[in-house]
Amino acid sequence: MANTACYTCFDGDTDMHYYNLMKAWHKNGKFNFTFDNVHDLEQVRDSSTEETIKRSLRRRLNASDVFVVLIGTSTRNLYKFVRWEIEVAISMDLPIVAINLDGNRRLNYDLCPPILRNTLAIHVPFSPDIVNFAITNWPYSHKQHKAEGKSIDYYYTDSTYSQLGY
Repeated sequence: MANTACYTCFDGDTDMHYYNLMKAWHKNGKFNFTFDNVHDLEQVRDSSTEETIKRSLRRRLNASDVFVVLIGTSTRNLYKFVRWEIEVAISMDLPIVAINLDGNRRLNYDLCPPILRNTLAIHVPFSPDIVNFAITNWPYSHKQHKAEGKSIDYYYTDSTYSQLGY
């Protein structure tokens, strides 16, 4: 099966280690975790203008099959890039996998950016098997739910977690 091209959105100041851990899961054969990281397509320097950075991010979003957002303690307060990335992903109708860094299996209203609430997205905890399951399966489910006109927050049932060994 082909890897899924993933765009990962996160707070680069506080949650970079979670993003790096996802890349390590991908490289480590002990984990059933594979994805194509669209952030590897091109690098942008910190000294680039906001316009240049957003142009590069949009190219990456256009190359993506799924939009992954890591939700930490400060994610909901980030507007310059994180909110913009989420807005673009929603406007592009990308399947959204919201990963709760606090381990919550459902939408966490205290941490989730308001723009993601009541949006067609799946909410999962930060753990390799369920994240991989969501990245692999949510795009198809997203398409089905969209065709049915649904636009709500989703989460996997306890039976899904049991099947994955949780």
